[in-house]
Amino acid sequence: MCKNGRYDTVPLPKLRVGDGMKCDLNGQVAIVTGAAGAIGQAIAARLADNDATVVVADIDAEGARSVASRLRNAVAATADITDMSSFASTVEKTASRFGRIDILVNNAGINSTDHRVCIDEFAPEVWDEIVRVDLDGLFKATRAALPAMVMSGNGGKVVNIASVVGMAAMRLQSPFNAAKAGVIHLTRAMALELGPKGILANAVAPGSVISEPTRRLFYGEDGAMSDRVREFMAHIGMSRPARPSEIAEAVLFLCSPHSSYINGQVLAVDGGWSTGFRM
Repeated sequence: MCKNGRYDTVPLPKLRVGDGMKCDLNGQVAIVTGAAGAIGQAIAARLADNDATVVVADIDAEGARSVASRLRNAVAATADITDMSSFASTVEKTASRFGRIDILVNNAGINSTDHRVCIDEFAPEVWDEIVRVDLDGLFKATRAALPAMVMSGNGGKVVNIASVVGMAAMRLQSPFNAAKAGVIHLTRAMALELGPKGILANAVAPGSVISEPTRRLFYGEDGAMSDRVREFMAHIGMSRPARPSEIAEAVLFLCSPHSSYINGQVLAVDGGWSTGFRM
């Protein structure tokens, strides 16, 4: 609920086996990028809870090790998605150790929380960095992982984490809008090309999600834009942001056997934000 113009935040989910969707991922191997962050660790936890072996991949080596240590059937990997040779090494080690790769969740990404200005003032170097990670990095990670997935002959699932702003643009973050729109269309291209190889590609488009960056920007008591939370929530049908665990459930579904005929789709997990303005 919104109190005094600020959202009364909910805690991040604990990494433990808990309630939620159940499916059989036993024997499957998943790589989750950006898995040290709030959404990434929630995704890794849900896949591990359902018996997948999870490679917790992140440029933050200590963060990856911390997350992996709290999950069953998980190992940590230091990986930079913007460096294709670095990520290829992670893929090679995974395939060598476990004999297969079935799932790739492209979750790693960035956005600017302290540089939100109109496009005519947007610093080109900030644009370059966001697009380099969010779009180029996703391509490089996918490009590095696919040969091993195709070679195994087991099929597989690629789930890309896009954003609701890739579907409906939001002011003052033009590179994030552009990069995530690119992720959505790239997902569709992947579906066309990889479907005949037995690999399904889909995307999840979160709306606003509780995390440390969004707390610093919106939801914390001293958030840089906390005065706008009431206005922001008015555009979300459910009047609240998502918990990372709610994004993870959607990813789990797209990684599960239950999504065997879903390909090239974008699942918005946004509380109704993208449906239109609530008056």
